[in-house]
This record gives sequence, C-alpha cells and structure tokens, in this order.
Amino acid sequence: MNKLGRDGEEAALVFLKKTGYTIIDTNYKTVFGEVDIIARDRGVTVFIEVKARSSIAFGHPFEAVTRKKQEKLKKLALFYMKQKKKELPLRFDVLSINISGGKTSIDHIRDAFEV
Repeated sequence: MNKLGRDGEEAALVFLKKTGYTIIDTNYKTVFGEVDIIARDRGVTVFIEVKARSSIAFGHPFEAVTRKKQEKLKKLALFYMKQKKKELPLRFDVLSINISGGKTSIDHIRDAFEV
C-alpha cells in the first residue's frame, strides 16, 4: 500500500473512533480479497471500504468502489459470518477521503450498497 492509502486508512480509523464505532479488525484478508476495516456501530457489523485520493481529477474516491468490488465485499462478509458461526446484522460503508494541501476531508457513505 502506498503512503496515500496508509494516510487514508489512518484518517478513517480516527474518524470512525470519534463517531463511536468500535474497530474489530483492519485489513482483513480472505480468499475473496481484503476489506479495509470491520467495525461495530450500534449492534451492526460494518464492512468499510476506504478510498483516498489527493485530487478529484479522475473522479471522487468513492467512485472506485465498483460493482465488482461490491460483489467481492459481499462474498467476504458472508465468509466472515460463516467463520464466526453467526448471522450478524451487517452493512457496507464507504469512506471517501481527499487528502490535499495538508487538509483531509472525509465523506462517509453509510449503507453504500446492499447485500
């Protein structure tokens, strides 16, 4: 992962903790791929994809969460639930982060897509 990606994930963790999320895991890897952050928010397990950019010249960060990526995250979440041997209420959030000129802005898209 490059510096921008690491900085984006660090900013995401700080943001989530400040907004009351409990972090369960980061960079959780399976045969289906990786999810950046798994957290709990008021009894819901949240799978969070973090996208960071230094410019919107090629689109907003959240636009990089394609249908293909969404399908991977869904499979990953189902695998996670099987592994934990529970059915958990879950949702998918996207943190779209712009880091430019020493400033960081975060757009939090709750329930970005459905299972």
